[in-house]
Parts: sequence; C-alpha cells; structure tokens
Amino acid sequence: MIDNFSWVAVYPEIVLLIMACVIALVDLWVTTPKRNLTYGLSMLTLASVAIIQALYASSGTTLYSFGNMVVSDAMGNWLKCFATLAVMVTFVYGRPYVADRQMLKGGEWYTLTLFALLGMFVMISGNNFLVIYLGLELLTLTSYALVALRRDNGNATEAAMKYFVLGALASGFLLYGLSMLYGATGSLDLGTVFKAVATGHVKHQVLVLGVVFVVCGIAFKLGAAPFHMWVPDVYQGAPTAITLLIGGAPKLAAFAMMMRLLVDGLLPLAIDWQQMLMVLAVVTLLIGNLSAIAQTNLKRMLAFSTIAQMGFVLIGMLSGVVNGNTLFAANAYSSAMFYMISYVLTTLGVFGVILLLAREGFESEEISDLAGLNNRSPLFAGVMAICLFSLAGVPPLVGFFAKLSVIQALVATGQPAAVGLAIFAVAMSLVGAFYYLRVIKVMYFDPPLTAATVSASADVRFVLALNGGLVLLLGLLPGGLMALCANAVVQALGS
Repeated sequence: MIDNFSWVAVYPEIVLLIMACVIALVDLWVTTPKRNLTYGLSMLTLASVAIIQALYASSGTTLYSFGNMVVSDAMGNWLKCFATLAVMVTFVYGRPYVADRQMLKGGEWYTLTLFALLGMFVMISGNNFLVIYLGLELLTLTSYALVALRRDNGNATEAAMKYFVLGALASGFLLYGLSMLYGATGSLDLGTVFKAVATGHVKHQVLVLGVVFVVCGIAFKLGAAPFHMWVPDVYQGAPTAITLLIGGAPKLAAFAMMMRLLVDGLLPLAIDWQQMLMVLAVVTLLIGNLSAIAQTNLKRMLAFSTIAQMGFVLIGMLSGVVNGNTLFAANAYSSAMFYMISYVLTTLGVFGVILLLAREGFESEEISDLAGLNNRSPLFAGVMAICLFSLAGVPPLVGFFAKLSVIQALVATGQPAAVGLAIFAVAMSLVGAFYYLRVIKVMYFDPPLTAATVSASADVRFVLALNGGLVLLLGLLPGGLMALCANAVVQALGS
C-alpha cells in the first residue's frame, strides 16, 4: 500500500479529462457528417486509458491519494478498464445508428460519453462519500443529456424527463443517507467510517436509517425493484445506442459504488444491509422475470431482463458475512463482480445486433422484427442466440458459470434462508428462460418479414463476432476471469 502519490493514482482520470476537453474543442472544426476525426480521437483516448488501467491493475499496487479521498486498487482499475472497453464497443456498435438519425451534427455523443465515463471512474475510485457522490452526479447528468440527445424525438424527450425526475429522487435518497452516516460517525472517509462503526459506540438506529437510504440509492442505480420504474421507460424511449450505453458500462460503476459504500465503509453493519439486499433480490427476481414475459417490445423486455439479472448480483452481495464471520466475503463479492462483468459483455452483444438491424427510419425494437434473422444472416443470429442463451444461464456459456458462482457462494454459507433463496433464484432462472427462448424461436423458426440482407461495416462485424466468441470462450474457460475477480476483491478487502 503506497500513500500520498496524489497524481499517480489519478493519471487515467487526468488523461481522460484532458482528452475529453481537447476532443470537444477539436470537434468544433470538424465538418464531415460522420465525425471521423472525433471518433478516431475518442477511440484512441479510450484505448490509451484502458491500457493504463490494465497496467495499474496488473501491478497489484494500492494507491491512496488526496488525503485518502481517492483509492486506486486492482478491483477499481479492472472495473475501470472493463468500463472503458465497454464504451469503446458502444462507439463501434452505435456509430452507424447515430449517424443515420442525424445525432452527429455535433460531437456531443462522443464528448458527453467521455465525461460520463469520467464520472464512472470517479465513482469507482471514490474512498470518500463526497467523491463517490460527485462521480455519480457527473455520470447521471451526462446520461440525462444523452437520453435526450435526439431532440426531435418525443419518446426520447419523455424518457429523459422520467429519468431526470426519478434520478433526482434517488440522488436525494443517497445523499440523505450519506449525510446521516456522516452525522453518526463524524467523517466522510470510508476507512474512518468503518472504524467508527466497528467500535460499536455509534448510535445504531441512526446508522441503520442512513444505510436504508444508501441502499435505496444504490438499488436505483442498479435498477433493482422496487426502484426499477425508470429502467423500462428509459430503455424503450432512449435511442438504442444510448440504451446500450446506459445498460453497459455504468453497471460496473454501480457495482463499485456498492462495494465501496457497503463493504469498504459499512461491513460491520452487514447483518443489517444484507437483510435489505435479500428482500430486494427476491422482489427484483420476481418482478423482472414475470414482467419480461408480457413484453412484445424487445428493448422493454431486455430492460426487465436487466432488472432480473441485477437480482443475481444482489444475491452475491448478501452472502459475504455470516453470523459476523467474513470468511465467505471474498468468494461472495468476487462472484458478484464476475457476474456483473459477464452480464455487461453479454448485453453489449445483444444490443449490438439490435443496432445492426436498425436502419434509417426503422428501429428494430419489436421481437417480431427479428423474425427469420437466421435466414438473412446466420452470423448475427448466432451471436444473438449465444448472448440470449448466456443471459438465460444455459451451459457452457459465461452466463451459466456466472449464475453458478453466485448460487455456489450463497449455498456455501450453509444458512437455511440462503439455501431457500438459491432454490428461488434457480426457479426464477427457469421462468426467465422462457422469454429468451421465445426470441431465439422467432429468429430461427418464424418466416422473415423482409428479404433484405443485413449489412454492416467490417469493424462492426469483427467486434460483434469477437463479442459473441468471448461469451462462449469465457464460458468454456471461466477460470482466468474468475481468478482475476477473486484476486482483485481479496486485495480490496485487504486494503
């Protein structure tokens, strides 16, 4: 552990901030409709930042800087690296879509997304209540603007308004909870809060009330029920490229925020917040899976699918502490991290195919729009099928091992309630398999609505094939990513 290396710990954030400002200025002189220079600079910036993050994470060094307000550790750096890669993939998939819909008149799509990524970085690196909240606000404010980027579209504007109102409410919940924790412990620093709570000399009622509001704020960012109301409307109303952005990288930042606040700061109160997460997990799995069955809109179905998937992440988080014993913590939290990374990877593939099928004047948002896709493009139908099977938890894909690792961590606690929850989660997965298999059936067995072939540029085809291949490869060989998550979480817990 190295302290006081203030600038070294935030080099990636500095590079991203400077380049986001430079790209915003350079774009003023770009006149080409597709913004090729802006796109190239953005991708170069993201690639450089991802390499720096990977090098930081591989070094295994933990850096605290700016008076312990910022932490750079393996877990945070890997999550930032994966978030950066997710944004790069989003740019590749979304570029033809936003160009067709006149959303590249300016470079706002690129610059706002880079600032959103910066907000994720700050959230992930925050070791202080205010720093985490600052990152959250930077992410959410840019997200509101991105959802409303297609200004001439009523659905996008309505979705942005709903997102803004509910997001402001959730931010208020989180801030109120953090203020109560500050009032009880006298500190904004996560390490100091941890020590204050561990002493047991702090008013327990005030702490628990603060934790309730904090958990509500986290649940909103994850899209967990009953704080999920924004997810279906925003997923459906936002332009599909923005839906992919919201459904991908920010989930990694939300997971990091949950780890920082609940584990790094409030682990001594695990008996309290684990009970809350258990209730949230049950409700989330139930509402997400049952609601998805009734959907005919593909993006709305995937929104409820996301809600259900977040239920499994919560399951991983609630099995870390048993009767005050943290023996299971590393296994539980690393399984949740593995689940979140595999979910984001799979989601990128699903929305990549949806974006591919969308064309000027046609959104490809209904499940029926995928009819006969295998006849028109076996490659893209195959990638979509692999990703949907993975989300359903079918072996040997990465989604199966993600679900297995989370349920294994839950059952390993040996608690009757945990075993019951594991059985419930498996039952909900079987329910969820229905709406994923329905889409696959439409792609392979329904007659196509159009004879038009599906065309895509070489970079989109390559990234999409790589995306589907990774979902399969990480399912066949999950050990490397699981070990990476386990080592990162062990190091984070040890620091």
